[in-house]
Amino acid sequence: MSAGSTPLLFLHGYWHGSWCWSEVLTHVASVGRPAVAVDMAGHGLRARWPTCLTGRPFALEEVATEVSPAADVDLDQAGELLVSQIEKVGRGGLVTVVAHSMGGTVLTRAAQLAPELVAHAVYLTAFMPGSGTPAATYLHLPENAGSLVGPAFRADPAVVGALRFDLVSDDGAYRQQLRDAFYGDVAPAVADAALGLLTPDAPVGIALGVTTLTRDGWGSVPRTYVTCAQDRAILPPLQRKFIADADAAFPDNPTSVVALDASHSPFLSMPREVADIVAKLG
Repeated sequence: MSAGSTPLLFLHGYWHGSWCWSEVLTHVASVGRPAVAVDMAGHGLRARWPTCLTGRPFALEEVATEVSPAADVDLDQAGELLVSQIEKVGRGGLVTVVAHSMGGTVLTRAAQLAPELVAHAVYLTAFMPGSGTPAATYLHLPENAGSLVGPAFRADPAVVGALRFDLVSDDGAYRQQLRDAFYGDVAPAVADAALGLLTPDAPVGIALGVTTLTRDGWGSVPRTYVTCAQDRAILPPLQRKFIADADAAFPDNPTSVVALDASHSPFLSMPREVADIVAKLG
């Protein structure tokens, strides 16, 4: 593994936290590349659980109705936070940013706000929405038909302000659905540990926000998309659509593409391969 020169910043997707990059960071550190993982707005140490999932006696009906404590988190807040994190990591200089899943939407906003700070934008089976298009739109496209994520929601996002999983469920089939959605090729013990670290509410405002992309903004930043052939959360046809749409919008700055035969979470199933890809960029 050869290393690039700029610091690396890793951003997770919905429901996850900076913890999910721990194995990748270990491999990146082995080549001396500065790297850090951060929490997205409303996640990790910034996450808040709804009381309906921890209160006793358990009130099932409240899972579908309690407004999320993260309902006020939106793409504006998430993008501004990421820009501030990039500024800190790079000390005002360039940073290569790697984003997973819905983290790609936040990376797109940050790169549009501060393209001078992003040496390379890396989308690891991530949302890479087009100009003026909310990430939520892509969830319902034919290219994503069969995704296992939507059927696992336990509340209407319009009611609770979040995409909510019941992470304390004792329904074995439901928990297996979550494993299949995110961790299809991950060792079972690791997948179960990861499920235990997820937060139940992903703020819907991040997926509903839009970013107007410009040629001298996001369109000027070098980008790489890492596809995952076994992904059952963001299906491969949707991954290919993100790439095709970006290249059509900004043909002078085409997307570099790297393929992995992985599920939605290669940072857990093949962290060395992910580290090898990103450490060479920027």
